[in-house]
Amino acid sequence: MLAYLSLFSFSFLAATILPFSSEVILATLLTTDDYKKILLLFFASFGNILGSSFNWVLGVYSLKFQDKKWFPFKRSQIEKASKWFNKYGKWSLLFAWVPIVGDPLTYIAGTMKIRFSIFILLVSIGKIGRYLFISLLI
Repeated sequence: MLAYLSLFSFSFLAATILPFSSEVILATLLTTDDYKKILLLFFASFGNILGSSFNWVLGVYSLKFQDKKWFPFKRSQIEKASKWFNKYGKWSLLFAWVPIVGDPLTYIAGTMKIRFSIFILLVSIGKIGRYLFISLLI
């Protein structure tokens, strides 16, 4: 059970701006016969989707602090990302699994107040699809 919880934790953290890679851990666990593949996929997906949801919540509530010195993003960065998001629309959330761009994308979706039901559906499709693909490669 510890391996599943560890995979969940790493998958959650990998969906935030912290530099973690859940794919490597999932692939390693999939190569052994010690764990059920479906449970590995569930815990990796659930953790990663929950991490992206955390980013969305941060986006929804953090903009009121954007003029503070400690705020991690400049107003110009948020405006640039918002323009990009408006250009490609909510369907870009299908690519929330992509390294480097996916995590900020989920944050910007929150700042743009994308309806959570749409957010969770599109993010889940992309992230579950990615983990399924990895499991098929192993």
